[in-house]
Formats: sequence, structure tokens, C-alpha cells
Amino acid sequence: MKKVIFSIFLLVGICMSALAQSGTNSPYSQYALGVLSDQSQGYNRGMNGLGIGLRSGNQVNVLNPASYSSIDSLTMIFDLGLSLQLTNFEENGMRKNARNANFEYAVATFRLFPKFGVSAGIIPFTNVGFNYSTKERIGNSTTTTTQQFSGSGGFRQALVGFGWNPFAGLSIGANVSYLWGSYDKKGVVSSSDTYVNTLTRQYGVTVSSYKIDLGMQWEQKIGKEDFVTLGATVGLGHKLGADPYVQIKNVSPLTGVTQTTADTLSNGLELPYTFGGGLSYRHGNQLTVGVDYSLQKWGDVKFPEVNSQTQKYELQRGLLRNRHKLTVGGEWVPKAFDAHNFLNRVHYRIGASYATPYYNIGTGVKGPKEISVSAGFGIPIFNQWNNRSFVNVSGQWVHTSAKDLITENSFRINVGITFNERWFQKWRVR
Repeated sequence: MKKVIFSIFLLVGICMSALAQSGTNSPYSQYALGVLSDQSQGYNRGMNGLGIGLRSGNQVNVLNPASYSSIDSLTMIFDLGLSLQLTNFEENGMRKNARNANFEYAVATFRLFPKFGVSAGIIPFTNVGFNYSTKERIGNSTTTTTQQFSGSGGFRQALVGFGWNPFAGLSIGANVSYLWGSYDKKGVVSSSDTYVNTLTRQYGVTVSSYKIDLGMQWEQKIGKEDFVTLGATVGLGHKLGADPYVQIKNVSPLTGVTQTTADTLSNGLELPYTFGGGLSYRHGNQLTVGVDYSLQKWGDVKFPEVNSQTQKYELQRGLLRNRHKLTVGGEWVPKAFDAHNFLNRVHYRIGASYATPYYNIGTGVKGPKEISVSAGFGIPIFNQWNNRSFVNVSGQWVHTSAKDLITENSFRINVGITFNERWFQKWRVR
């Protein structure tokens, strides 16, 4: 138990600073809370984030905390992951590339009591990171207007969860997370005309709150080696207790006089209720296929913004919209225990997803939809001490687009290492 506690604290200490960096260059991260992060681990990412209905005793699956109850009594699992991303941005025939590397998650799980597994770790929630500008000529004159936008930040979760199997077939669980982070977003509008003022608008917030996600799984045996699992999740919506602010500066280039106004909204951010359902079929140790659906009720949430008519900073409806996501995927292992052919022991994974936006761009203009596909491998690590650890490698293509706006095509390489150790095995000395 001392090893467990020490390892968890070490895990948190290493990752608190590593996860503070932004993992995106997307201009779309300027909207709402930023780009929603993929909260899955290496095991799930090869299947494009499939997980609500998946149960595995040798992998961590935080997408449904009820799955923790499947961990056996001898196992201690650590899962660490990072990603490398290349994104191509395209608008009006112009293209630009950006690269990102990010340490993404670190989680651990083990069985605390019979039929009761626990987990702890750090995972991302949102990412904010953008820096771009636009320039426009006014009519037929030589006067130009320049708009410069920049921002950084994001939110992270440090979670502790449990999964309990109260009776055969049924498991329930919960993740309780500390949610923290901040963002800063700035927009500057200037003109080549020396008579036109420069306007700077800066938004910011710091969050320190909680997040609770509940899960359930029902596993039913339908054949000698065949199992069907039904999963469901609920995320509780609530106010975050954060005070977002805006500061507006109006600078005269002729006089150098700066007029500054600032406004803060007390308790102005909140999380929506989220609902998810998943169904999977498993044939022994060879084949797993499944489908997930999730609904995030962002459309019920007000978001702070400067009212274009009254110029007041206030909570407004209609800036966010409900987000739907559908994922299908699967895993195939030719022969999991083949001692002669290494390739037969590799876990081959594939998946695809479609997601709608959770925010509007301007008045009534939908944000970008997202289509993604992935393929990956779970490469087993075999030595004289361990035959249950994995290196999980996957490639993912993500297409993000909105009508008449920027199109993004991202290619991500996700690399995760799952250390599966028999920490609690009792050895017999003869």
C-alpha cells in the first residue's frame, strides 16, 4: 500500500506541470472554453475513443468508471501517454501548417477490495492556443484594418475514481475530479489610418472547481466465450464558481490617451449535464467491437460575452449548442497467447467518429463539425518478469470544418505505455 500511495503522489507531481501546456494551435479554440480534449487513453485511442461499453482487466478506461471493477486482485496498472500532431489549416486557397507535442495523461488503477477497483490520475479537459491575424482594405482606399487574435491556456482534471461490482453482471462507478486551469484571449483591432483608434479586448478566467462523472455497466454472457456489455455515463452539470472578466482598451494614436473599461461576472461559467451510452460485443480474448453515443447539453448553458447591441458584458444564451458524438470501433487479436508468432499477439485496433460543434461562431452560425478515423496497435511487452504490459501506438486523422470558414486537417500520433504489474502477488519460497 505504501508503494501505491507513493506512486500516485509521484504521478500527480510529474504531470501537474507537464499538462499545463496547450496542445492546440486551432483558431477555433478562441470560442467558449476552447477545444474539447480527447479524454481517452492509449487503449481507447486506437479505436478512436471508444470506451463507454468496454471492460478490460488489463487496461485503464476512465471513460466509464464502472470498468474499474474489472481489474483483478493482483494488478497495478499505470498508463502514460503523449501525442504528436501536425495540422494543416486552409482558407480561401491559403494553407499553413502547425505542429504540437503534448504530454496528455497519466492514470493508475488497482483493486482495493474484492469487486472494488480504484483509479487516480490526470487527464485534459479543454485546450486553448491560437495566434493569427487578418488584414482588410477599406473600399478602394489605401487604408487597411488589421485584426490580431491570440490566446493560451486550458483546463485539466485530477481525478480519483472507483468501480464496484455489487452483484454478477452489474458494475457502478464514479470519477470525482478537481478541475483547474485558466485562459487568456486577446483581440486587437488597429488601422493604418492615424485618426482611427486602436481597440484591444482581453478576456480571461481562472477556474478551481470540481467535476463528477457517474458510470454503469451491465455484462451478460451469451455464449461459451461471448459477452455483451451495455454501458451508460452521466456527467453532472453545475456552476464552476469562476469569475470571467473582460478588459477593453481604446487608444488614440493622435493623443496617446487610453480609455480602459473592465467588467467581471461573478460565478459566470458552468459545466453542462452530459449523457453517454455504449454497447460492446466481446468474443473471448480475440475480438471486441462496440459503439458509443454521447450528448453534452451545452445548449442549456449561458456563456459570458460582450453584447453587440448594449456593449455590456453579460451571460447570454445561444452562444453554445448541444454536442452529439457517435463512435464505432473494434479490436482484434489473432492469438493472444501464441508463443511462437509475435504478430499474432499484437492487438489491432480501428475506429471512427462524427461529432457536432458545441458553440456558435457569431450569431446563429454553427461551429465546425468533426470527422475522425484512427488505427492502432497494442504491442505486448514480454520478458521474464512481465507479460501483460503494452505499448499502445495509434494514428488519427481529424477533419474539422465549417461552411465558409477555416478547414483543419490534423494527423496525430498517440503513444501510450501501459505498465501492468503484479504488485500484490504473494510469492512462495520453497
